[in-house]
Amino acid sequence: MTGLFDLAGKTAVVTGGAKGVGAMISRSLVAAGARVLIIARPGAENRAFAETLNGDGKCQLLEHDLATSAGVAAAVADVGRATDALHILVNNAGTFTAAAVDEITPEQWDRELAVNLRTPFFLIQGLLPQLSAASQEGDPARVINIGSIAALWAKSSSAYAYSAAKGGLHQLTRALASDLTRKGINVNVVAPGFFPSDMTDGFFTAVPGLKDQMIEGIPAGRLGRETDIGGAVVFLASEAGSYVSGAIIPVEGALWSA
Repeated sequence: MTGLFDLAGKTAVVTGGAKGVGAMISRSLVAAGARVLIIARPGAENRAFAETLNGDGKCQLLEHDLATSAGVAAAVADVGRATDALHILVNNAGTFTAAAVDEITPEQWDRELAVNLRTPFFLIQGLLPQLSAASQEGDPARVINIGSIAALWAKSSSAYAYSAAKGGLHQLTRALASDLTRKGINVNVVAPGFFPSDMTDGFFTAVPGLKDQMIEGIPAGRLGRETDIGGAVVFLASEAGSYVSGAIIPVEGALWSA
């Protein structure tokens, strides 16, 4: 059974993979045997995280800002230099703001739509040659987009641009799966609920008492853990998930689904 989830010999890219949920995913993929290329903005903290995972050359940090088209193009070129075959692409990088409907600026809206929706598409487009090269009969390459519970339920939390972008990412995933699965590339979404991260910590800090209130409302009685999000991603990336494509998998302790 352990062989079903073994990623030895696989190369993965995780965007935003040095913090929060992204760091959980990076650690889980390395633990499953994959070599992980983290794409993240330049910074000492991100470099230090990647170094902690770099035993036996299993992790490398590629420093790029994915908020711009130039940054995406540079990241694609850097991945191409690092590997000819990309088995797993995890589009995790995201940005989040909450504001009243009459306070959101066009600049905020455009940045959130860019990072959360445009960037994943153009990374997939740019890395198609490497994904195709990694695909084998019975063992497709995998694209795993990190969506959100915000795109599933009707509660806005004033995260208008974020939830709209994640909703777009969910639908984009279905459309890409329809086209790419037959070409040997599976495309799926993992839609997390509330996990410890800089994003949720900021949200909870801004609204006193919200964390305890949120946990009370989660049927599972807790925030998500690394094994929850990491296990879902490893499943989709491994032999166990080779027949799954076009799915949206909520990982949220039944907060939305129950």
